Amino acid sequence: MIKSEIRDPELWESGELKINWVRHHMPLLGGLDKEFIDTKPFSGLKVALSVHLEAKTARLCEVLSHGGAEMFITGSNPLSTQDDVAAALVHEGLNVFAVHGATPEEYDRGIRRVIEAGPNIIIDDGGDLVSMIHENYPELIQEVIGGCEETTTGILRLESMNRDSKLLFPMMLVNDAACKHFFDNRYGTGQSVWDGIDRTTNLIVAGKDVVVAGYGWCGKGVAMRAKGLGARVIVTEVDPIKAMEAVMDGFRVMTMREAAAIGDIFITVTGCEDVITKEHFPLMKDGAICCNAGHFDCEVSVRDLKEIAVGEKLARQNIQEYTLGNGCRIYVIAEGRLVNLAAGDGHPAEIMDMSFAIQALSAKFLADNRNTLPRVPGSMLHNVPAEIDKEVAFRKLSDWGVEIDLLTEKQRVYLYGE
Repeated sequence: MIKSEIRDPELWESGELKINWVRHHMPLLGGLDKEFIDTKPFSGLKVALSVHLEAKTARLCEVLSHGGAEMFITGSNPLSTQDDVAAALVHEGLNVFAVHGATPEEYDRGIRRVIEAGPNIIIDDGGDLVSMIHENYPELIQEVIGGCEETTTGILRLESMNRDSKLLFPMMLVNDAACKHFFDNRYGTGQSVWDGIDRTTNLIVAGKDVVVAGYGWCGKGVAMRAKGLGARVIVTEVDPIKAMEAVMDGFRVMTMREAAAIGDIFITVTGCEDVITKEHFPLMKDGAICCNAGHFDCEVSVRDLKEIAVGEKLARQNIQEYTLGNGCRIYVIAEGRLVNLAAGDGHPAEIMDMSFAIQALSAKFLADNRNTLPRVPGSMLHNVPAEIDKEVAFRKLSDWGVEIDLLTEKQRVYLYGE
């Protein structure tokens, strides 16, 4: 019998309260839950999942489990795992290997435990599961039907593996689905990042200079919400097209070196490393706040900050203070990890309802097509079918009570020649 590895099984009642709340606010998953209970699309399949382990993820795990999947669950970030939610899932009979504040060794062990179960479908957030199974468990790859990737960062890792013909099973690019990145990345990240900053700092945003590094869909959302909160927004970019877009959206665009001396709050949303480094910290104002909304904790170089700081202390829960030689204090939220999850509850439930509906239907697509998906090295990446995107959109509109026009047959022929 598989034994879960969590912090404390007795925390399950608190976790159940959290899950019950999102159940009532995730109607798309609720509808899929009813369908999956009847059809059991994952019967006989093992699903390995590495996603930020909080209540909304737990609801996805429930839905897949009710669809017949044997679930093996771990977190995708040591600080986003909620121990009471993990306990609630174990109480329901699911297999969980994750603890909040996991050491690198504990985090690695969680990834290994879900892979060692021998999964048939992988649901990944950042690419750690896919990377680990290829590097350390090649003997298990043949049993994998395919997987789903949730994030921009994870897709970049997959694209690199695919170019080198090292990706050996099909992967669905969930993040690229319109109902995912248009809403999750822009509206979800936009709101949840500021939720995390505001609850952690208890400071006002209005009247401050906010520097947003990166103007992809997530950066657009963060900048838009900062503007709505009354901040003066500066954008830094390496892509000239995105920089032009930021200018036309009404934001100042400059280099990070120039912005470093102006900003009160810095938020990195690039997916790259070393965005704010020892070159920038000494230029910052006393009291500048740095945080990260990209997947990995390498965008704000805390390593560099520790190296040049002459003092370090805890300033407030989840805020570390670093004093530089010039006397200025720099604050870092949540160790430079994902601020919306390490210092908050992540995206709103209604947003993740759409993202996880895409995940669930993409996993079902893999299960339904297990014998027909080609396994050709170099051609393992698959877009989410447009039908799934549209199905989620129509379900969401129906939930809102919104009806839209449909093309007549004559209009369809006019547009598409069908």
